[in-house]
Amino acid sequence: MAKYLLLKHYRGAPASVNDVPMDQWTPEEVTAHIQYMRDFADRLVETGEFVSEQALSSEGTWVRFDGEGRPPVTDGPFAETKDVIAGWMIIDVDSYERALELAGELSAAPGAGGKPIHEWLELRPCYGVTPSVTE
Repeated sequence: MAKYLLLKHYRGAPASVNDVPMDQWTPEEVTAHIQYMRDFADRLVETGEFVSEQALSSEGTWVRFDGEGRPPVTDGPFAETKDVIAGWMIIDVDSYERALELAGELSAAPGAGGKPIHEWLELRPCYGVTPSVTE
């Protein structure tokens, strides 16, 4: 088994097919999207492929160690993940091909108008895991 991180982006990825920002969705559309994500995760729990997931708040702060006293904290001017990363899921699958299959399925979560978003998801193997690609 190999672990992969699926990253959902607010922005920074290529535009999705159904490219209406979530803050413009109706409450029912948001609920349907979240339910799709829950149902997807529940199915992966049943197959043993689910590790964890979390939606992220748009709040966040940059922090670093400076060697003395309190660490510096800033809200920029860096490219901020709080504006980019909407959430993540970690899966544990038998192959890279299975990770691609699941990422594609997750990309079909409904958005505005109840239509699939077809959003781009970032798929990354966890460090120390070598993906096996067969062609």
